[in-house]
Amino acid sequence: MLAIIVTMFVAIEHLGIMALEIFGNPAQQAKAFDLPLKFTQQHEAQVSFANQGIYNGALGAAIIASYWLFSGATLVLVWQMLLVFVMVVALFGALTATKKIILIQFLPALIAFLLTFLLNIKRKLLCKILQQFPFLV
Repeated sequence: MLAIIVTMFVAIEHLGIMALEIFGNPAQQAKAFDLPLKFTQQHEAQVSFANQGIYNGALGAAIIASYWLFSGATLVLVWQMLLVFVMVVALFGALTATKKIILIQFLPALIAFLLTFLLNIKRKLLCKILQQFPFLV
């Protein structure tokens, strides 16, 4: 249950990042990404933010949609793949934009990934136990 909550938090967070990148004003974007206001006011920067926003929104939407499209081990695997994407993007962002991305984006994705990993181990262990005692099923 905790894995679902934290993973959905990551998804909703990415939809929020999308909203900031696509619909935020240059002052909000400058503050959020530690960039000079003069830079965020440029048309090219706005186009770049909107492009990044599409990708962040797609990640968030994919995490949410996968909850209804998949189940069991497949859901866990899809979530883990998407969370790895989030962590890679966050690390790149931390190296190229602002270090606070580590706390805001990378850490929640890492926690969600570890929780889904533990969920998968627990599921496998339960299946193994049930195989040993078929009369329990």
